[in-house]
Amino acid sequence: MTFIISLIFILHGIVHLLYFGQSRRYFELQPGMIWPDGSWLFSRFINQSFNRSLAGTACLLAAAGFMAGGIGLIYMQAWWHSLILGSAGLSILIFLLFWDGKWQKLADKGAIGLLINFVIIYVNIVYLSA
Repeated sequence: MTFIISLIFILHGIVHLLYFGQSRRYFELQPGMIWPDGSWLFSRFINQSFNRSLAGTACLLAAAGFMAGGIGLIYMQAWWHSLILGSAGLSILIFLLFWDGKWQKLADKGAIGLLINFVIIYVNIVYLSA
């Protein structure tokens, strides 16, 4: 079971790498997808290029945290728990801060990942802390 949970963490990190690529415009996850352009918070204050760099860096950090935390769990390292919780928290912030403020197509904007992060936090706090 530990291996499966670790794999989920690592795969969740890989998804963050995909969003990193999307934010840097290396590729489009879907045709016409413009995330993170139009952030309800940052669009008014910073240009889109810096907004994409900021989102990309945050996604890269979250990806590294999830993947390292997954590997740490496989090897039963004591620090995996904190790293996964921090990465999930960062991932939630990414969704909230770079969201365009529109309720259409939330799944394309990271809403499914947001739910996964809440489940990760819940499971870590309730079941794995006991």
